[in-house]
Amino acid sequence: MAAPDLLLGIDLGAGSLKASLITVDGTLVGEASHAVATSAPNPGWSEQDPWDWWRAACAAVPAALARAGGEPSRVAAISFSAGAHTQVLEDADGRVIRPAILWNDQRSGAQTRALRDRADDRILAIGFNRANPTWTLPQMLWLKEMEPAAFARVHRLYVAKDWLRSRFTGGFETDVVDAVGTLMADARTGQWSEELCALIGWPMASLPPIVQPRDRVGTVTEEAARATGLAAGTPVICGTSDTAIETFGAGMMRPGIGVAKLATAATVSVLSPHAVPHKEMINYPHVIPDHWYVITATNSCASAHKWLRDTFFRREGEDGSAVFDEMERLANAVPAGSDGLFFHPYLNGERSPHWDPLLRADFVGIGFQHGPGHFVRALYEGVSYSLRDCLEVLRANGLGFTTARLTGGGAKSALWRQILADTLDVTVELPAVADASFGAALLAGVGIGAFADEAAAEAAIRVVATHRPDPERAARAARGFALYREIQAALAPINHRIHAHLMER
Repeated sequence: MAAPDLLLGIDLGAGSLKASLITVDGTLVGEASHAVATSAPNPGWSEQDPWDWWRAACAAVPAALARAGGEPSRVAAISFSAGAHTQVLEDADGRVIRPAILWNDQRSGAQTRALRDRADDRILAIGFNRANPTWTLPQMLWLKEMEPAAFARVHRLYVAKDWLRSRFTGGFETDVVDAVGTLMADARTGQWSEELCALIGWPMASLPPIVQPRDRVGTVTEEAARATGLAAGTPVICGTSDTAIETFGAGMMRPGIGVAKLATAATVSVLSPHAVPHKEMINYPHVIPDHWYVITATNSCASAHKWLRDTFFRREGEDGSAVFDEMERLANAVPAGSDGLFFHPYLNGERSPHWDPLLRADFVGIGFQHGPGHFVRALYEGVSYSLRDCLEVLRANGLGFTTARLTGGGAKSALWRQILADTLDVTVELPAVADASFGAALLAGVGIGAFADEAAAEAAIRVVATHRPDPERAARAARGFALYREIQAALAPINHRIHAHLMER
């Protein structure tokens, strides 16, 4: 029997679940993913069946093991990540009550406004974050008001990665990062807040014990081993939210390094020795002990890129990756600034700095000179401008960085990476492996002592590409960003009127 020498990270993304196996030096030896479907039964809704996550894990984990040589005894430990805020509700018999409401769901706008009217400053003071449709607290207020029978049945509330992990261990716990991400915990103490839960009448007994991301919370059960191909008894480390683990896996472990995430949504994160509660920023405890990471975020990034591909570029039966490659080729032929074409990526409302679920996407400035490549480059530039919007909020509060590590699927585009470097006017670096499942695997190593501590895991992170801002293009991007902001401000009231018009149907 082979000695345990591999670390397994499992990440539940918005569209797929991914399993990655690495060695302690950071070498990726096996990975696999499996699609997860999202449903939108009403406009602005975003839901998934949690059992699809388990089925995806039972497909991806054996496939990753096979690519790493197929010996489950080599896996020394496992850890998990998933999007924050997404919850799974079980009744007293352990049955899932309803589909999980995802972090990008926008249904709880009215409940968000009610919470702000009632306790905006108090929520920020306790939870270090402001109520928004992204968070579990307003989502569960929506549940109470719109699905009271389901609300009454709740016996346990899991955060997404914790429910998935419980299929492996049978345990019931969460980590402090995901607890803060529900907006139902006291960020000052790292424990559940009776005051915040009381705002929506949430039963405290339904909430899990809170541990640290690195804590060992059980082992793989015999039943889970049969389903996934893992060895029963394999140690399981709690894990944490996807952004926390991605920033950790990308190397955001010391001042001066931030992370820009180009995934379904996009975020800008910065390490801080303390929280900075603010109505336009998101604060979480970090994987690095005694530190926080502060985030600003835009709702649509790679999801907008995929939308553009599938709506205008992809023909039935075509390979999606090949179409992305062709789009990249077309965009490379277009000059910086896209010949005056602007794109605002508000396909699902917007978070930082506008926090407005009614904003809508647009292409502005279209002329006869614009061809397909212009629309691709304008999308790259528009998302980058939106991230500049996010970064400006951080900078205004004394936070920032000189180097940005990139994570997420959008980071595969060399052109997008350079556009981002020019637009943010910082050096951009691409790690060899830049996803949450890699970070989760590193955390599994921390949990079993393969690394001396969290910071020691930096030795397993390698940078494979560097992009520095070009002064001329950066100056042009600064002028373009000013126009981008003017267009957004002018169209915002019209976006609201469009929403009202749609509601009249």
